[in-house]
Amino acid sequence: MTTTDWVLLAVQGLVVVGFIALGVKSGGIGLGLWGGVGTLVLVFVFGLDPGEPPTSAMLIIIAVISAAAAMEAAGGIDYMVKIASAALRARPKALNFVAPYVSYLLTILTGTGNTFFSIIPVINEIAYANKIRPERALAGSTVASTLGITSSPVAAATATILPLVEVYNYDLVDVLMITIPASIVGIFVMSLLMSRHGQELADDPEYQRRLAAGEVQPPAPPADIVLKPSAKRSVTIFLVGVLAICVFGLWEDLRPTVAAEGGGVEPLSITPLIQMIMLAAAALILVTCKIKAGDIAASPIFKSGMVAMIALFGIAWMADTFIANNEDAIVQLLGDLATEWPFMIAVAIFLVAALTTSQSAATRTMVPLGLALGIGAGYMIAMWTAVAGVIFLPANGTQIAAAEADKTGTTTLGKRVVDHSFQFPLQICWIVTVIVGLAIVWLFFGDQVPLPPVTTTPATTTP
Repeated sequence: MTTTDWVLLAVQGLVVVGFIALGVKSGGIGLGLWGGVGTLVLVFVFGLDPGEPPTSAMLIIIAVISAAAAMEAAGGIDYMVKIASAALRARPKALNFVAPYVSYLLTILTGTGNTFFSIIPVINEIAYANKIRPERALAGSTVASTLGITSSPVAAATATILPLVEVYNYDLVDVLMITIPASIVGIFVMSLLMSRHGQELADDPEYQRRLAAGEVQPPAPPADIVLKPSAKRSVTIFLVGVLAICVFGLWEDLRPTVAAEGGGVEPLSITPLIQMIMLAAAALILVTCKIKAGDIAASPIFKSGMVAMIALFGIAWMADTFIANNEDAIVQLLGDLATEWPFMIAVAIFLVAALTTSQSAATRTMVPLGLALGIGAGYMIAMWTAVAGVIFLPANGTQIAAAEADKTGTTTLGKRVVDHSFQFPLQICWIVTVIVGLAIVWLFFGDQVPLPPVTTTPATTTP
């Protein structure tokens, strides 16, 4: 490439970063809208060919969010929160360990961190009542909830990575066999260190100041949740759907066969199966739990899910347009770096997730790049857990809610942007999780990282 080509590449990259910044500033759906504008600029101003929108991931988001929103409308989310609250209150002294795992599990089961909002007051109340520094449990649980996205079979980010690694013979079960054990270890190490992080509550100067000024009052216990009659049934239907996805992912022989691209037949990909099963689960909840279709569209989970889908659409489309048109140059630029320090791809995923505030967008942008650099799909899955970087900046809703709930002042959003309460547990958790994931791949998948099939052109003979 000439110097002019490199300058043009840099300008295009700055355009992408600039529109991401505008999207982050707008927040929510604005991320996707500005991504669409960025795509328009890349195509019309720089003459690039439009990239591929993440259609499969978007369709999965629609299906999964429909099922989760139906469950919420039927009272299922309230039922899950009630069970989680009981688990937290059962061992209050172990709150720093129990709360992160409960938050992590809720995210796995629902595919969204939104359920974590409901147990934030419970965690805060139990911590304060037992004289535990609330920051330890609240910050750790926020990070664990975010990490649960990469361990959930019904999360949008999981839907985004599946089509990328299926060509390398990694299916949903393989992904979860890497991410779940690695996350469990990462959360444990984080919780262990967080249990000793910061001063004890009684010794914290900010808490003592607020106490002396009368600014701190004991938090009121969360009101008891009144469950709808169909709450348990909706949870059962939703979880049966999740279980069915895992079963089909584990045993290919159970899937219907479809025509293969090169002739013959092959098992149906898990991607359309997730869409079918989740839509069916939503319909079953709609019928058996006697809820109105309008209640599904009006639920908070549905609204936040649609916002996430549009954000993914715009940002991922813009990023794919930039990368697909400059892939050779980008691979050349990063190739030597990735060869010497492959872990830097995990850092790149982390930073892109931090900038876009979207796990799915970071997945769609960076995982194909890592695969193009020749990094094995299993190792990319392990490093993919770095999308937890979405909470690197204190702009995530769960971070804000956790800081607001803690009236003792121990959980903060920081004064210098990056010095917030969630930074320490985040850095510990994602680094340990990635390292453990890489070890799992090396130990159990090291001999099972095939290259994608190569299409050969039959030799022609001269008559």
